[in-house]
Amino acid sequence: MAQRKVSFAHGEYYHIYNRGNSKQKIFRDKSDYNRFIDLLFVANASNRFNHFNIRRMNDIFSWDRGKLLVAIGAYTLMPNHFHLLVRVPEHGDVSKFMQKLSTGYSMYFNEKYSRTGSLFEGKFKAQHVADDRYLKYLFSYIHLNALKLLDPTWREHGFAKKTKAVAFLDSYPYSSYGDYAGEKRQHQKILDPDQFPTYFPDQQSLMKELMIWITYAE
Repeated sequence: MAQRKVSFAHGEYYHIYNRGNSKQKIFRDKSDYNRFIDLLFVANASNRFNHFNIRRMNDIFSWDRGKLLVAIGAYTLMPNHFHLLVRVPEHGDVSKFMQKLSTGYSMYFNEKYSRTGSLFEGKFKAQHVADDRYLKYLFSYIHLNALKLLDPTWREHGFAKKTKAVAFLDSYPYSSYGDYAGEKRQHQKILDPDQFPTYFPDQQSLMKELMIWITYAE
């Protein structure tokens, strides 16, 4: 089995991503997305947790997780893949977090859809983010990924109406964009922004950065 070339070091940042086996959908409906989002919270824990207990919890985001395995700065879920931006805290463990996340979601998905076999396309992929400019860019790249659902080729020709792109981002619930855009929701507890540089202290600064990249595509 091929070994992952990236090694994980405390205090460092990583872009984590994976997709469905043979590019198949890993999210088929709203409840699938919501289960993965729940797991982003509960899998990021040193405390043990039975994944099947999620369905019986009234407030998942109040669960005491103990020490976090990773600090999550941004995420986006797409029909057949996902993106995460993480930092490794002291005593953190990216591989353990991803094992808990992937196993928990695969168990849920296979049971729900009466399927067997691997859900994801091999091991998760990881890129070390050592450059500050690249780290800042990833906040835009990950959040703007959802625009592919509006127009798969937008990066080549941009949007004639940028307000349409912004409106789509505002309405897309399966990413951390809403948390940075000022929405008040429990999902915000998934993020640990204090572990990342303060690139976007307010909604306006984030929107300004995103508009630069949307415009740059033209």
